[in-house]
Amino acid sequence: MVHVRPILKSLARLRPILFVGLLIALWQLLIHRVPGQLLPGPFQVLRGMRDLLQHGLMVKYVVASLFRVTWGFLLALVTAIPLGLTIGWHRRAEMAFNPLVQVLRPISPLAWIPIAILWFGVGDLSAIFLIFVGCFFPLLLTAIGAVHNIPAVYVNVGRNFGLRPAEFVWKVLYPAVAPRLILACRITLGVAWLVVVAAEMIAVNSGLGFLIIDARNAGNRYDLVVAGMIIIGVIGLLLDQAMRTLERAKSFRWGYSEE
Repeated sequence: MVHVRPILKSLARLRPILFVGLLIALWQLLIHRVPGQLLPGPFQVLRGMRDLLQHGLMVKYVVASLFRVTWGFLLALVTAIPLGLTIGWHRRAEMAFNPLVQVLRPISPLAWIPIAILWFGVGDLSAIFLIFVGCFFPLLLTAIGAVHNIPAVYVNVGRNFGLRPAEFVWKVLYPAVAPRLILACRITLGVAWLVVVAAEMIAVNSGLGFLIIDARNAGNRYDLVVAGMIIIGVIGLLLDQAMRTLERAKSFRWGYSEE
C-alpha cells in the first residue's frame, strides 16, 4: 500500500494531460466523421504551427502581443492602484470621482478603438491604450473596495502607535489590501490578454490577434486561425499560473497571516 500512493499521486497529476489527449482524439475523430471539414484537424493545426515557426512569425507575434499587454497592464497598475487607494481613503474624493467612474466603467474597451486610432494612429500605442482602459477601472474599483474593507481595528492600532504616514501605508494599509489587489491583478491580466487579441484584429498589423484575422482574410488558412487560438489559450494559462504563484507568495499574504 505504501508503494501505491506515489503511483496514485502521479496518475492524479497526469489527469489534465490525459483529458487534453482525449479531447484531441475526439477532435480528430469528429473531423473524419463529420463532412464539410468545418475545422482543420489536429495534424493540420500542428503543420500550421510548424509553418509559423519556420517563418519566424510565431515568436514575432507572441512577443508583440506580450509587449503590448505588459505595457498596458503596468501603466494601469501604477496609476489605478495608487489612485484607488487615495480615493478609498478620502471619502470626499470618492464622492467627487465616483459618478465619473461609474459612467466610464461600463464602456467596453473595444468601444474606444475609434478614439484610440484617432489619437495614436494604427500601431502599438493604440493597442496599449485599449489594454490600459480595460485594466484601469477593475483595478481602481478593487483598490477602493479594499480600503473600505480594512478592519477598523487595524487603523486604530496604527494610529495609537503614532505611525508616520509612510509607516502606516507600509505596515497597515499595504498588508490589509495586498491579497485583494493580487487577486484583482490576476483577473485583470486575463482581461488584458482578451483585449489585446481584439485590438490587434483592428488597430495593429502584428500580434496573435492580427495573425487570426490575417489568416482568415489571406486564403482562408483556418489551420493558422486555430493555431493562433491555441497559442493564445496556452499563453493565457501560463500568465494565470504565474499570477497564482505570485498570489501564493508569502510576502503578498500578510493580510491573511494569523501571526
